[in-house]
Amino acid sequence: MVNRNRMAESRSQGFQAGRESGFRMGRCQFALDTCYPAPIPLREASVLFIVQGIFDAIDNGIIHGLQQTVRVAYTATAADMLRLANELKPNLVLVMNGLHVFPDDHANHVDQVRQMGIRTAIWFADDPYFTDPSAVLAPHYDYVFTHELSCVPFYQGIGCAQVHYLPLAANPTVFKPQHISPDYQSDICFIGTGFPNRITLFNELTPYLIGRKVVIAGGLWDRLDHFALLQQGIKLQGVTVEESVKYYNGAKIVLNIHRLTYDETYNKNSRNIPGNSINPRTYEIAGCGTLQITDYRQDLEQHYRSGHEIETFRHPAELVHKINHYLIHEEERLRIAVNGLRRTRMEHSFSARLVKLLDIIFV
Repeated sequence: MVNRNRMAESRSQGFQAGRESGFRMGRCQFALDTCYPAPIPLREASVLFIVQGIFDAIDNGIIHGLQQTVRVAYTATAADMLRLANELKPNLVLVMNGLHVFPDDHANHVDQVRQMGIRTAIWFADDPYFTDPSAVLAPHYDYVFTHELSCVPFYQGIGCAQVHYLPLAANPTVFKPQHISPDYQSDICFIGTGFPNRITLFNELTPYLIGRKVVIAGGLWDRLDHFALLQQGIKLQGVTVEESVKYYNGAKIVLNIHRLTYDETYNKNSRNIPGNSINPRTYEIAGCGTLQITDYRQDLEQHYRSGHEIETFRHPAELVHKINHYLIHEEERLRIAVNGLRRTRMEHSFSARLVKLLDIIFV
């Protein structure tokens, strides 16, 4: 009798999960079918794009965006930038971030590209966390683009003549609603490194998370005070972009927690420039059609309406309250998630961002 009851309960849970998944996908597909983003103009220009090399989602998003916005787009690594600029003579060399794995003589190579009469631009994606090295690099470029509002006056103050705020985005060919297997389903999901502020928050959340299906993926999470209590759902390595999309799609709620702007161990931001803008994960989660609850940042309301396209929290008690609310209010959860998906598709693609970048450079 006990086994029969368990089997019946399992079938009921499977039916419910299937119903919710199918209903969600239907709503998401309707939103996508009725989205009509503005047409993307194709510019008669050639661009040599230099990838960061460790931000696959952003690199590939920009590559996809360039294919839609310019007549000719080349892709290369920093090691080949100088040679290819000389051979191809593009109208623009666009560099993503320029940090971490770039060669030490990269700034010198940028100077040589400019001497060829080729425009150069860099798009910083790590601001304000690595502004110490970016401050050294930025003045070598003709144009500086940053996703962080607070860094615009910073770069202007160190002598950069052309500095522009340009938010990041999500690649719609990757971050999109999709059917996934039960292995990726969860009540609550977070993907990212266990930086100190995130560890502190999850230490406070642990009593509430026990007994729920939780997925946490990324390094350093073994530093949790009660790691063993959540260990079953923790993956201590980073996951691929493709797996992240599956986890986002399988979660009822995805949390987004920005890192601290000043940290002697993990950041290089000795000036303690504040972080006012949202991270790329904000757009990526929303692009999957899943409810996102994120810590509040000043720039958020420019891109998503809180309570309508995304949810926010300012302290742990508010986060617990909202998690509890949305786990039991499926219709409200789905409505906000689909609204966020629609807003992302309409406004937050890399092609739309690149139109703005190209309009600034090729006036």
